[in-house]
Amino acid sequence: MRLDIVYEDEYMIAVIKPYGVPSQADHSNEEDMLSRVKNYLFETSDSGEEPYLAVINRLDRPVSGIILFAKDEQTAAALSDMIQDRQIDKYYQAVVMGEPDEPEGDFSDYLIADKKTNMSKIVSKDTKGAKKAELSYEVLDGLDTDIGPLTYLLIQLHTGRHHQIRCQLAYHGMPIYGDQKYGKKIKSSSNNKGAKNSKGKDKKKSGAIREIGLYSTRIEFTHPVTGEEIVLHREPEGQAFDEIDDEEF
Repeated sequence: MRLDIVYEDEYMIAVIKPYGVPSQADHSNEEDMLSRVKNYLFETSDSGEEPYLAVINRLDRPVSGIILFAKDEQTAAALSDMIQDRQIDKYYQAVVMGEPDEPEGDFSDYLIADKKTNMSKIVSKDTKGAKKAELSYEVLDGLDTDIGPLTYLLIQLHTGRHHQIRCQLAYHGMPIYGDQKYGKKIKSSSNNKGAKNSKGKDKKKSGAIREIGLYSTRIEFTHPVTGEEIVLHREPEGQAFDEIDDEEF
């Protein structure tokens, strides 16, 4: 598969991860993004050696969007430190079932991951192993449907916990559209036939859900080597986002 490259220089490369593809090798033994990008770097290099590559922002398998890799150990370490120090701003767009009480806000919870079920859950602060999870959201649009309201959110992720966005939004009554792990199961968007968005426009009928409504849409940071201000951006694609009229965004 040809890579959809968002940005590349001698220190890093950012590409679009399609839904369904692992960020790196997992138990499925299916080709992952790390391998795909490594192959690309090998094929475009004259060195004949296996290239170094490190994932900077992992994306869950059903999530699409921008994924960033470092091409050397020094850049990887610098970017990892920047993430820990919250010097890399990560934004996602999401379509959720339900709607928040306020048009914008912050969620701060404590989360723990269960390796046996490959799920995370919100727990009390004093739970052993619990880690703080923080994000901010802003409502972009809304849609009334036969299955209830859908809301289009812009999310800034402040921490990077396991399944954080999916878990937190579901806990706060807004599971991500199509997320059968944390939300409601939807077999087809045909239930939304005749739905209208907040401007009263008819929406198209589309097929069965194959991905969830979560997309890594923007990453902003200062280049750790050159000092350049880097803005990586791509508008989301997928069935969930087709349900929301985003012409103004």
